[in-house]
Order: sequence, then structure tokens, then C-alpha cells
Amino acid sequence: MQHLPLLAAAGLLAGAMNAIAGGGSFVSFPALVFAGLPPVIAIASSTVAVFPGTLASTWAYRRELAGIGGIRLRWMLPASVAGGFCGALLLLFTPAHLFDLVIPWLLLLATLTFAFGARAGAALRRAVRIGPATLPVIQFVISLYGGYFGGAVGLMMLAAWGMLTASVNLKAMGPARTLLVSAANGAAVLLFIASGVVRWPETLVLLVGAVAGGYGGARLARRLPPALVRAAVLLLTATITAVFFRRAF
Repeated sequence: MQHLPLLAAAGLLAGAMNAIAGGGSFVSFPALVFAGLPPVIAIASSTVAVFPGTLASTWAYRRELAGIGGIRLRWMLPASVAGGFCGALLLLFTPAHLFDLVIPWLLLLATLTFAFGARAGAALRRAVRIGPATLPVIQFVISLYGGYFGGAVGLMMLAAWGMLTASVNLKAMGPARTLLVSAANGAAVLLFIASGVVRWPETLVLLVGAVAGGYGGARLARRLPPALVRAAVLLLTATITAVFFRRAF
């Protein structure tokens, strides 16, 4: 019971972060670990908890949804669902002791994506151009990571979409990012629930906060300075990554 206020606040912040810049799992996952859940169960419970928040954000963005560089979302949605499901399945088959060693590196990958994702996307666009037929395949791979862990998965999607063409307006792709992250997470959520690995008391507290944070965050995203949001997210993600490296090693 003493962890419930922490989990409620973490859910609110995670939902808002997912709506504004992504990375809500950097808050919800550590909060669940701090509350005593094993890491694999914490990831599964975190994914279930923040999922309604991403749906709320998608609903808030519903009038702004559009295709990606001429590719309709109906081609990207199946790739996202399939990738999210396979990633979640891989998580369930990962031994707990191995996941304890892997998780700090996944957090580091997500932190580096936050720090250098935009520049990496621009560099990749100069070096690599992908055709429209390739993008759903890349979307599947990124969604697989999303179903397995999910940190900064939205930014990874934006970096991949930037390789399609320089004419893609990545800022305008925020609604599509939210929708496709929701699709990948939705497949993972169904598998986690069916497998019985979700700790419901903690999850429900996080969930309520994430719904409120997700809807409010989508509206707040139009008003906050992007540089301020980016700096705050980077500070948070770097701190949490350092904590988990110390915990593991």
C-alpha cells in the first residue's frame, strides 16, 4: 500500500511522456521494480498499464492521423501488431536472470536514442534511402523491440521514417507514431494478460494515472517548448539507466 502514491504519480508522468515525446516506460517500469516486482513481470505490467494512456493520446490526435511519406497506415498497422506480439513472446521466454543483465543495456540503447535519435535519423537519411515496400519490414523489427521492452520505440520509428524521404515531416508524424506504438503495445498486452504475468493491483494504479497523463499530455504537447521537454526526458532517462547499471553490476 505504501507504494500506491508513487505508482499513481509514475503512471501520470509516464502517460504524459508517451504523448509528448515517448519514453513513458522509463518511469513506469522502474516504479514497478521499486515496488517489488521482478523485472520481466514489471515490464509486462508496465506495458499493460500505459497502454490505455497511449490509446487516449491516439484519440486526442484522431483528427491529425495521416500516412507516412505516402504509405497508408493500413499497411503499417499489421507490421506493428505482428512485431509487438513477437517481441512480447520473446520476453516471456527470456530467463529472469538473463533479463536482469540485459535490461541496463536496453535502457542505455533507449537513452542514446533520445540523445542522438534526430541526428542519427538525419545521418541515416544521407547514407541510406529505403523504398516504401521496405518500411513495413523495418516497422516490424522496431515493433518487435517495442513488444520486448519499448523504451524510446516511438523515436526509433521516427528515425526509420526519416530514411524514407527528406519530405517526411517528422513533427507531423506524432499522431501516427502514437497510433502505431499503441498497435504494437496492444498485441503485447493481449499476450501478457493471457499468459497471467500481470500484477493487477499495481498495474491498475499505474493505468489510471497513465490514462489521465496520456490525454492531458497530448494536449500539452502543443504548448511546451520541445527543447525543454527533450532536456527533461534526457536527464530522467540517463539517471534511471545509471541506477540500473549499478543495480546489475
